[in-house]
Formats: sequence, C-alpha cells, structure tokens
Amino acid sequence: MSRSLVKFAAIILVIAALLYVGLYGLDFTDKVRFPGVTDSDGITQGLDLKGGTVIVFKADAADPSEQDMETAMSMLRKRLDFQGYTEASVTVQGSNKIRVELPDVQDSDKAVETLGATAQLEFRDANGATIMTGDQVKEAKSEYGQTQQGMTKSQYYISMTFTDEGREKFSEATRTAASQSSSGMNYIEITMDGNTLTRPSVRQQIDSESCIIEGEFTAEEAKALAANISSGRLPFSLKTDEVKVVSATLGEEALNKAITAGIIGLILVMLFMLIMYRLLGLMADIALLFYVSVVLICISVFHVNLTLPGIAGIILAIGMAVDANVVIFERLREELKLGKTVRSAVDAGFNRALSAVIDSNVTTIISAAILWWLGIGTIKGFGLTLLMGVVISMFSAIFVTKFLLKQMIGMNVKAPWLYGLNKNKTGAESVKGGEA
Repeated sequence: MSRSLVKFAAIILVIAALLYVGLYGLDFTDKVRFPGVTDSDGITQGLDLKGGTVIVFKADAADPSEQDMETAMSMLRKRLDFQGYTEASVTVQGSNKIRVELPDVQDSDKAVETLGATAQLEFRDANGATIMTGDQVKEAKSEYGQTQQGMTKSQYYISMTFTDEGREKFSEATRTAASQSSSGMNYIEITMDGNTLTRPSVRQQIDSESCIIEGEFTAEEAKALAANISSGRLPFSLKTDEVKVVSATLGEEALNKAITAGIIGLILVMLFMLIMYRLLGLMADIALLFYVSVVLICISVFHVNLTLPGIAGIILAIGMAVDANVVIFERLREELKLGKTVRSAVDAGFNRALSAVIDSNVTTIISAAILWWLGIGTIKGFGLTLLMGVVISMFSAIFVTKFLLKQMIGMNVKAPWLYGLNKNKTGAESVKGGEA
C-alpha cells in the first residue's frame, strides 16, 4: 500500500508541476526556457484574436499553373519574413488567388504596397554592383544528383537557365569573380528586394546558357531558393482583390469569452464525472488535468497560432477524453458486477473498451489531419489543435487513468459505492479488492 501511495502522490505532483509550467513557464538558463501561456512569448494569437489585416491577391492571368502559384506564394512568404511579419500565413485560395493574413497589422495600405510590388531580384558582384536582374533568368529549379564527374555522393542543387542577354552578362561577371579568388572576392550575391538569398563562390568562368548553384541544401531549402530566384520572372502580376481589417478589440472580447466558456465547460465535465463515477470519476478528472497541462505546454513551446476555432478544437478534445473514460468505466463496472476483483475488472474493462476507444479517436484524428492539411486560415487552426488535443487526450484516457486506478488497487480501495455501484435489495453486489 505504501508504494502505491507514493506513486499516486508522485503523479499528482508531476501533474501539478506540468500545470504550473503550462501556465507560467519555466526558466532553466538564460538561453533555455519553456514559455507559459501567460507569458508574452507564449501563445501566438491568430488573426481573429489579435486583430490584423487580411489581403487577398489575384493573379493577373486567365489560368495560372500550380507551379506559378507556388512561386508567387514563396515570393510573398520571403517578403513577409524580410519585413518581420513572422506570424503571417500565406495560403492559396481557389485556383488564382493567394490569401495573406497579417496578425497585429493595422496599416493595410502599407502591407498592400509592400507585398504587391514587383519582386526585385538582382545578381551582384563582390563590390555590390548589379550584374543582371531576375528577368534575365529563364528558369530556376531544384534538382538532386551528382554535380561533378567522379563524385560518389548526390546532393540537392539549383539549376539556372539564362536568356541570351543574361548569359552574356553572367559570363563576364563569373570571369571577373574567378580572377579574384586570391582576395576572397570570388562570389556572386543573389538578392531579392535588397536582401541576400544566397552567395555562391565562383571557381571558373561560366560561358553557357545554364549553371548550377551548389551548397549544403536540404530538399526544402533547394526548392525554396529556386522558387525565389524564379519569382524575379513571374509570368503574371498580383492585383489586390480584397483587403479586410479585423478589430483587435473584438478579438480580445471573443478570447475572454472563449476562455471563460472553456473553464466553465471543464468544471462541469469534471463535476459530472465525479458525480456519476465517484472514485473512477476522480481519477478521470486528475487525468483530465494532465491533458490540460500538456496541451498548454505544447501550444506555448511550439508557438501554435491559436484562433477561436483552435480553442474550440481543444475543448472538443476534452469531450473526446471524457468519452473514452465513460466507455472504459462502463465496461469496468460491468466486470465488477460479475463479481471480479478490482484488479481483474480494471484490466478486463480497459481491454474490452480499448478497440472502441481507439476506433473513435483514430477516425477523429484522420478528420483533424485532413482539416489541418487541406484547410486554410482558422479551419487549419481548428484541425491542428483538434489533432493535437485528441492524441494527448487518448494517451491521458488510456494510460494515465489506468495508472491512477492501479494505484487505487494497491491502496486496497474496494468500497462498492466508490465505483458507482449500489447494493441491491439482497446486498448481492460487492467489489473484491484483489491483491495489490
């Protein structure tokens, strides 16, 4: 009994510590810390909570290709990063529109001017002089393979093809750069809007219509760099189709109401479980606090872009966790009514309910994953938080609750009413404690 009591007290302390970290964060060193939801750098509030600007750009083309739309999106993302809009989101809307969401940005005119202007892609020498511009690049694409004869290792690289004018200018620039290898000035800098994209070194003059850029690129880095180089020759311009400013005051009021609703809902659910299942309900409530703690830590540490639908996804996952516990507890009580020991009833109840719990949660996980993958804006936020919440709640309902009940068995808690059972007129129902 003493060992079970120690384990039970330990898990309570762990959950309390997790809840504290989730709320207030934890500092290990000056460089290593876990932010809490109450910290300024904790939860990243979405557009509907923080307010901001929504801009929808329309491609000035009848039927732009998917690759062209990806290139335009990449250019917009890069510009947003350069301008410090790190919390912005860029998504395709329909076949020819791009939706940009800028949380905490109220100057919509400036944002439209910055994002809607034609990209300025330039090739510069070591002295900063412009060699050529992006419209003299026919194509840039990422490839994978061996860049030189005799190489045994393949790598990702960028292949560029020039116009006739671009070939002539690039040939002269590489000849000059190669001759300055001794001074360390043998490189050509590729910039967009004055910001450096890459700075490859030049070993020899390149007098051909194509060349490659080597480097320690990952697949995503090579693809992004190729898209940004291609953005200097977009086949269409972007026209502003819609601009909408979301009030921060409205978002703050909605956030407060959503948090209040979530707290009330959590309390009512915990009371329901306690009243209906007594000791079992208490264990479920403790496991529910574990779920809340881990969710708070995840959305703070990973800076989840939280929206009102995202909060709804977290609250919905609470219902999924309780739903799993209800299924398990009903099976468990059926085993107790058959006269099994508490230990046997817990094992049998969890085993019998496990398939139903997994099936219901997996179907929800699939739906949430699809919403996150294919959704846009707040729909994507709802899918992400629901997916995260269901995975954590399933772990909480199956493992944490069972662990807590095992400790109750070890403490020889066996009164029938504690498990929601009432004696019948003959007093036939009983609960056997079993061995700890």
